[in-house]
Amino acid sequence: MKKTKQRPAPLPGPREAMRENPVVATVYFLLRFSVILVMIAQFFNKNFENVFLCVLTLILLLLPAMLERSLRIQLPDTLEIIILLFIYAAEILGEIREFYTTFQGWDTMLHTLNGFLCAAIGFSLVDLFNRNERFSLSLSPAFMAIVAFCFSMTIGVLWEFFECTMDQLFFLDMQKDTIVNTIGSVMLDPTGGNTPTIIRDIADVIVVTGSGEEISLGLGGYLDVGILDTMKDLFVNFIGAVVFSFIGYFYVKSRGKGRFARRFIPQVVDIQPEDQEPWTPKLLKKSKKNRSDKE
Repeated sequence: MKKTKQRPAPLPGPREAMRENPVVATVYFLLRFSVILVMIAQFFNKNFENVFLCVLTLILLLLPAMLERSLRIQLPDTLEIIILLFIYAAEILGEIREFYTTFQGWDTMLHTLNGFLCAAIGFSLVDLFNRNERFSLSLSPAFMAIVAFCFSMTIGVLWEFFECTMDQLFFLDMQKDTIVNTIGSVMLDPTGGNTPTIIRDIADVIVVTGSGEEISLGLGGYLDVGILDTMKDLFVNFIGAVVFSFIGYFYVKSRGKGRFARRFIPQVVDIQPEDQEPWTPKLLKKSKKNRSDKE
């Protein structure tokens, strides 16, 4: 007899979802509610650029659920919560609340976390292929760790390309400037050769415009245009990538027994694509799956 496929149970309400996974539920709904409040305030302030950032944030908060649906995986609670908080910290706190300028280490913290998360995602993708029965792959732990590291660094470099493009086209200053007191450049060589000329103890820089106007920057030094910020971002991304690559290496080496790494490694789940919608938070999908099993 042909087995008929049962229709999935209806989605549970928010209260039932809260009972199933209160931590993820609380984080998810509080962040969305906060973003909506900020968006309304920015709309009445006629700051439509920030309204667009809020809309973008609401879309990005759906990213974990969309990844789960498209890849048919189950994200660990810890990883999903960190992703949600990362999106909120970067867009709402960093851009709209101006934490990037208020707190000096805010950008550094996010880039370090980005390196860690991207390495976790890269490692997870390789791990999923490695464990999938449809692919005859048997990758060593060292190879998987290297791939995770390269994946994370590639994402970091692509992001710096994006920042540079935005700075060149729209002058957004995403690659933050740095004040330095010593510079060296071959362009200052009076002979036109390849010998760098060094200028030390720079106290101020005067900019002369095309009309002859002289503008003293008054910054106490020379204005470096983003290169040091880019190198710092890539370096902390490197640190985050290295840290998780080591964690992932020992996770595979111990055949998945590492408790810490398991919180960041997605698991393959046997869920039909029609059983979940991309806009449904993971906590709702868990409740839905549990109800289907009970029935």
